[in-house]
Amino acid sequence: MGTGPLRTTRQPLARALAGVLVAALSAVALVSCGSDDDNGSAASATPTAPDTSRFSGTPPSAVASLAESVKASVSAAASSASARASEFEASVSAEVERANAAAKEQLEDVEGRGNATADVSLTGKPRAETSGLLAVVVNITNRTDQTASYAVQVDFSDSDGKVVETRYVGAEDLEAGERAHPLAISRKPAEPRLTAKIAKAQRY
Repeated sequence: MGTGPLRTTRQPLARALAGVLVAALSAVALVSCGSDDDNGSAASATPTAPDTSRFSGTPPSAVASLAESVKASVSAAASSASARASEFEASVSAEVERANAAAKEQLEDVEGRGNATADVSLTGKPRAETSGLLAVVVNITNRTDQTASYAVQVDFSDSDGKVVETRYVGAEDLEAGERAHPLAISRKPAEPRLTAKIAKAQRY
């Protein structure tokens, strides 16, 4: 009979504790749901590497590609050199071209190196002045006491000494002691390097 008030006091306390426990469990459940959502979002944002085992075909050979590139470059260089030679020579006067043609004709019947090699020498010309072409200045000096004309054959040889190109230049009606400096221009590409030399020189 003395326990009635105690029971009355304990019932509100039990209800309060139950309420706190329910609230705590609800909070834990909410946090757990939020974590699941976050994990799901993170997983869906991660990219997947492609399955390379399903790819087909063979990648191009690096060596084959390089070979084709070099071949195209060499062909383009040869065409470019010939075109630049034509353009450069187009700037030379028609009179010089006629003299060069006459020089070739004069040398056709000359045996040996001719009678005027001592009167002729070569000087290299910077490629910057010839559109990148190999060109040499043919220095001709009339060392006689009479007016004379000259015909010169210039051979361009490779590293093995093989003549790969021949050009002709001439100078007509040089007075005694007079000098001329025609150009001999190669139509070959810059590589491989060529060497120019006087093959024939004829005074007539």
